[in-house]
Amino acid sequence: MAVRIWMVALIVAAGWVPVALAEELAGWPIGPRIVPPPAAASEPLHGAIAAAPAPDVAARRAGAPQDADGWRAIIAARDSARTQPLDRLGSDFGVRIARDAVAGVPVHRIDPLTPLPAHAAHLFVYLHGGAYVYGAGDAGVYEAALIAGRLGIPVVSVDYRMPPEHPFPAAVEDSVAVYRALLENHRAGALAIGGTSAGAGLALATVHALRAQALPFPGAIYAGTPWADLTRTGDTLYTLEGIDRALVSYDGVLAAAARLYAGDVPLDDPLLSPVNGDFSGFPPTYLVTGTRDLFLSDTARVHRMLRRAGVPADLVVFEGLSHAEYLQDLNAPESIETYAELGAFLETHLR
Repeated sequence: MAVRIWMVALIVAAGWVPVALAEELAGWPIGPRIVPPPAAASEPLHGAIAAAPAPDVAARRAGAPQDADGWRAIIAARDSARTQPLDRLGSDFGVRIARDAVAGVPVHRIDPLTPLPAHAAHLFVYLHGGAYVYGAGDAGVYEAALIAGRLGIPVVSVDYRMPPEHPFPAAVEDSVAVYRALLENHRAGALAIGGTSAGAGLALATVHALRAQALPFPGAIYAGTPWADLTRTGDTLYTLEGIDRALVSYDGVLAAAARLYAGDVPLDDPLLSPVNGDFSGFPPTYLVTGTRDLFLSDTARVHRMLRRAGVPADLVVFEGLSHAEYLQDLNAPESIETYAELGAFLETHLR
């Protein structure tokens, strides 16, 4: 191995290959291994993993659409499969859901049937996940309804524009426009903003954009396993490939979605990859991930940036959890604890 690393260094010095490729060549070759179900995970999570087949990395890598029509087809199929009637969703979570618009942006207003008195003056601005391409319309309301019902806080879920018709910066523009309009009737410190995955990444990017527009920051951020770096940089994008049974691999659909969303803008731009932005003065932030989450590195890196900036930040890491699996079995301890602790965090930090 020492000889191999020396040869790579010589190749770089001679200018024969790019540094990034040389770094990949210098990586550790890891052979096949058996990964047992996590013994320390909760009983429901352990059982679900034990019963599931190993993720198919090759299939996930090969599944990216090749053109705009291909994207439209896969988006329509996935959103259709994940859309639930709003009345049933409201009944399941004990909320009222109504379609509306704020600053010309479609939203869903979600009010808990049993509001928590502590949140009487508060509002949660929810940004849905879905790799910046999925979750349009009613398909993006599920977690927003869950948060409203479990936490007893009113929620405005933003139906932001997405590719292929509306690449970056449309999503950031829409989230900022809604937030700016809500400031007319709410104090900034009484607002929370957040979501899961791309929604969490968009929330972080939105706060970066608020700074650029000299708008006051919200009182708190919820960053559920944020897609905070669209480049293939985080360590766990490599170490947990084929271990995360939700995302499986960065290559394929995820990498293609990043490029589709970014358009002609470099992927490391802070409004695309907010981990690269300035976190000074950021609101207190609640972050959630798991030891099998492909975005574990993204979440840990954001947490470290926040702490380096002196920002109060809670990092919750669940044993054995893949990407956003706290949304899969809502009766599992990982889900119950995620939202119970989020509720306590918001009660502490919203004003």
